[in-house]
Amino acid sequence: MAKKKTKKSNTKPPQQTIRLSQVMIVKNEEKNIEKALGWAKDIAFEQIVVDTGSADRTVELAERLGAKVVHFEWVKDFSAAKNFAIDQATGDWIAFLDADEYFSPEHAKKLLPILRKLHADPKILAMSNPWVQIDDKGKPIEIHTQERLFRNLPTVRYVGRIHEYLSIDSVSNIIHIDELDIMHTGYTAEAYTDTKKASRNIELLRLELKSKPDDLNLKAYLADSLVIEKDEESMKEADKLYMEVIKGTGSSIAVLRKRAYLNFLNKYVKTTDFIEEHEKLALEAMKLYPGDLDFLVYYAAALSKKGEYHKAIEILSDCEKKLPTANINDANVISANPAFLFGQLVLASQGLGDTQGIIKYATLILVLDKTKDDVLCPYLYTLLKQNPTQEELFEVLSKIYDMKNAADLMLITRAAMSIGAIDLARTVMNMAGNIM
Repeated sequence: MAKKKTKKSNTKPPQQTIRLSQVMIVKNEEKNIEKALGWAKDIAFEQIVVDTGSADRTVELAERLGAKVVHFEWVKDFSAAKNFAIDQATGDWIAFLDADEYFSPEHAKKLLPILRKLHADPKILAMSNPWVQIDDKGKPIEIHTQERLFRNLPTVRYVGRIHEYLSIDSVSNIIHIDELDIMHTGYTAEAYTDTKKASRNIELLRLELKSKPDDLNLKAYLADSLVIEKDEESMKEADKLYMEVIKGTGSSIAVLRKRAYLNFLNKYVKTTDFIEEHEKLALEAMKLYPGDLDFLVYYAAALSKKGEYHKAIEILSDCEKKLPTANINDANVISANPAFLFGQLVLASQGLGDTQGIIKYATLILVLDKTKDDVLCPYLYTLLKQNPTQEELFEVLSKIYDMKNAADLMLITRAAMSIGAIDLARTVMNMAGNIM
């Protein structure tokens, strides 16, 4: 008797189901809560909001959006609150983003497929991702890395009263996934004003420093919070603390020491003063952080101040070539804000009288942000020095600006007036007037 042939099924094996718990602790986050819950709404198995004493509509809105809200009495300890929140979760993996953090819709769609792959390897306990700092205009200013997604295990918990971190046995248990960016708006001036985060953090950090007076990490974090206060006394104390971090020892403060160097270099790069201090500090940082592109750019900025434009251009051009493949931690500033690098290339090109260099790098900056008057003015001035016809000029400008958009035309008008190109300003203003 002939055997029946077994039909092969075309059905693919079912994908492993990953239950993702989105968890957060909040206080007075009514401005952020909808976006904070919205990114995970379609992919989270459960959404848990632990409220630590909100006096606004945070709880009402979170419940209306379908989240489970649990209350926790604030004990001035972020780890205590976060670990309580983790205890409420029942999923396989936890996404612990704060209310001022989110994934874009495009990146959120990638999350579950990535977690399915990671879940198959029991050695992987957590994921680190690029953590993009956003300024008040919505522009990236720095990129770091953070662990915000991890397995729901009793051994994975937060440590530290403030600036808490996940306690995981080994870095080998953490995998970095570069294709998922966590966007963070919490360091903007508006966010700190609205939530009084700076004063809250200062209080907790001073409390911690009483028991750990020599802890350089705490001093660096305190300096970060004091800078946001912006008053003269706070700025002086911040500088003193940052200098203690710079002079301190130990590899554990490497990331925070870099931030301390950047604090001073950011001040120096904005002025024509302190050239010697600027160069000395940049060289010192370069020695401690070899290959760090950020410090190379700051050093080149010091060289431009000294008139050493050829050397500056050489360094900056090399940074430009290396940036696309650079490790985030070797380019925290320029990977988030390449306009800073391009801006230094514009300045060095101006020093050399390199018209094409000015146009090239100013164009790159304006493509990223066409509202930058400090770039548009020298860009427009350089273009006009080449005596183009109006048609030629408008053709070049149209690569950046919409010449049928009144707002874009007014940007060009203001820049033209600023550099004394009155006829051009009138022409473009009339074009804008005809559109309005």
